[in-house]
Amino acid sequence: MAYADKPWLKSYKLGPYKLEHSLAPYPEEPVYKTLDVAAEKHPGQTAVLFLGRKITYRELKILSAKLTTALISLGVEKGDRICVFLPNCPEFIISDWAILKAGAAMVPTSILRSDDGLVYEASSSKSRLLICREEHLERVLGVKKRCDFEHIIVTSTAGYDVEGVSVNLPEGVHEFRNLLEEHDPISTPVKINPKVDLCELAFTGGATGVPKGVMVTHFNRYSCILQGFPWMLKPLLRGIAGKASLFLPIPLFHAYGHYSYQAASIMGLRVILMPDPRDTKMLVEYIQKYRPFMIPTVPTQLMRIALAKVGKMNVIPICGAGTPISEGYGLTETSPLTHFNISAFSKVTGFMLKEKTGMGLPSPDTECKLLDPETGEEVPFGKSGEVVVRGPQIMKGYWPEPGSGLTADGWLHTGDIAFMDEDGYFHLSDRLKDMVNVSGMKVYTTEVDEVLYKHPGVHMAAAIGVPDPTTPGSERVMAVIQLKDEYRGKVTEKEIRDFCSEYLAPYAIPKFVEFREELPMTVTEKLFKKALRDEAIAKLEQTDD
Repeated sequence: MAYADKPWLKSYKLGPYKLEHSLAPYPEEPVYKTLDVAAEKHPGQTAVLFLGRKITYRELKILSAKLTTALISLGVEKGDRICVFLPNCPEFIISDWAILKAGAAMVPTSILRSDDGLVYEASSSKSRLLICREEHLERVLGVKKRCDFEHIIVTSTAGYDVEGVSVNLPEGVHEFRNLLEEHDPISTPVKINPKVDLCELAFTGGATGVPKGVMVTHFNRYSCILQGFPWMLKPLLRGIAGKASLFLPIPLFHAYGHYSYQAASIMGLRVILMPDPRDTKMLVEYIQKYRPFMIPTVPTQLMRIALAKVGKMNVIPICGAGTPISEGYGLTETSPLTHFNISAFSKVTGFMLKEKTGMGLPSPDTECKLLDPETGEEVPFGKSGEVVVRGPQIMKGYWPEPGSGLTADGWLHTGDIAFMDEDGYFHLSDRLKDMVNVSGMKVYTTEVDEVLYKHPGVHMAAAIGVPDPTTPGSERVMAVIQLKDEYRGKVTEKEIRDFCSEYLAPYAIPKFVEFREELPMTVTEKLFKKALRDEAIAKLEQTDD
C-alpha cells in the first residue's frame, strides 16, 4: 500500500459515526456565501460579541454590504487588494466581508508590524486602500508617502458604533462610521470567478526570511471551510449550528484566526472576540464566563491557561502547532488547513475513551505523502519524511505568479517533517530548517522540546541547532529554557542534561543549556526559534573571536 491509497480513510470516524470520504465536487462559490447563508438561516444569532457589543448575522450582512458600496465609491474594482491594518475588532470582520463582496482581496497585516514591514506588504501587494484605527493613523500617513495606496479608512479606538474618531482627518482619509451611515447596502455583489479571483493575499515567512505573498482564491478557502468543521462535526451539527459559540483569542490577521471566523459563519456560530490575544486574565475570564464550544489557540496560550489553574473546562481547545489537544495542521499556503485530529474531538465529545495525539488525518480530498528530503522518494509508513500535500485548498501560488511555489502537478512541499502511524494519523517531527545534524545523525528539535517540557521546572523551552565549535560542518543541540517562578535559580544545566539523558539518545542531549527570564515570541505568539538561533550563533562567534 502507498500513500496514494489513502490509508487514513479507515479512520474517518467521529466515534461511532462514519464521516464522508469525499466532498467532491466542491461548489464554486465566493467565500462571502457563508455569511449570506448564516444571515438567512440564523439572522438573530449573534455573529460577533466584542467587549459586550453584539452584531447579529443579519446586521453583519447589512453592515458589510454598506461598506462594499463605500469601497466601490472610492474606486475599488474587482481584483484590487485592500490592506487591513487592524487589531482584533468588529471592524476587521466587517471589512473582510465587504472587501470580498467588492471583488477585491484582503491583505491582512499585524499592527505589530514595523513601518518597513507595513510598507513592504502594502507596496508589494499594490494595495489601493488601507483600513486602520485612529491610534495608528499617524504611522499610516507616514507609510502612505512610501506606497501607492490612494485612500485610508479610519475607525475610532472605541469602535465605530461607540463614537467617532477624535482626530482631524486630512484629504483622502475617510471615517469608517460615516461610510456606513452614508451608503446603502450593495444590492448585487460583484461577480466572482472562485477558481481565479483572490479572497486573500497574506504575507508569510517574515520570521524566516523575506515575506512571500500567498494567493488564496475563493475556491481554495471555501473548499477548506467545507473540509473542516462542517465535515468533521457533521453528526453533531444539529445541536451546534446557530447555537454554539467559538471563542477567538488569536489574531484575526493570521491565517488561523482569519479562517476560524469565516468557518464559524457557515455553522452560524457566535464568535466571541478578544481584543488582545496576550491578555491572559481576560482569556481565563472569558472561558469561565462564556463556556464556548470551541477555542482555537496557540501553545503559549494553553500554557498560560494551565498556569492560571482554570480547572476542568467543558470546551474543545484547538491548537494548530503540535500540542496534544484537539489539533489541526496546515500553512497559510493551504488556506490554511490540511489535517485534523478527529480522535481528539471524539474524546472530548465522549465518543472515545482515549484520543490519539498528532496533527491528525488529511482532510477529505487532500492527498498527502512523505518524502525523503534527500532522495525525493516516498518513505515507508512509520518513517519520517517531508510532508507534501495537494488538494482543492492549496494556494494559487506565490504573488504574483500563479503556480509558483508548487510542483508542475500541483504538489506543495511544506518543509515539515512527520511520520504516519498504522491508523493513518500523521505526527509532526520537526521543520526541515529546525532539524539538527549532529555528525550526520538527525535530531528533531520538537522531540527534544517534548522532553524538556516533561521537567517539572520548565515553563517554556525551545531546542535549536547551533554550529559545533569542535567539528566544522556539524551541529550541537542547544536548549533555551524559561523556568517556572518557583524553580528559578534552583535548576542547573547539569540537571537538565541528566534529565534529558533518560529520554534521548546521547547525541540528542543538549550540549548547551541557557536559562532566560523570557523567550522571544513571534507576532502570532509562537516561540521564535529563528531569533534564538541567530542570537546563539552570534554569541558563539563572539566567543571564537
